[in-house]
Amino acid sequence: MESKLSAFIVVLLVGASVMARPAVAQSQAGNESQPSGQAQTSSQQSHINVDELFAGNCGWCHADGGRKPGKGPQLMNTQRSDDFIRNRIKNGKEGAMPAFGNQLSNADIDAIIKYIHSLKPEGG
Repeated sequence: MESKLSAFIVVLLVGASVMARPAVAQSQAGNESQPSGQAQTSSQQSHINVDELFAGNCGWCHADGGRKPGKGPQLMNTQRSDDFIRNRIKNGKEGAMPAFGNQLSNADIDAIIKYIHSLKPEGG
């Protein structure tokens, strides 16, 4: 029961953050600089703040910003391929991780993958 409630809360929070994205994208339109925590792909640009998205949604299960295991695995130094990570974010894992494919664009998912690969120990 607690697991289902946690998954519901995560999905609810992701939905709220996705609903706020158009305003963020609009406020950043014309801004030439790329703030920390945002990533760019070759064909699309993500307008999410990955640090905030991760902390507010993924951080419930991936502790210390993904640096330590929690309810979910540690993501820092992952040996998983980008395709595996992309698939897991989009489709989730039954009973373990909700799917975010309907809430996040491909550019947003690429930004999260870049964030995961950039993880270093705190203070390092």
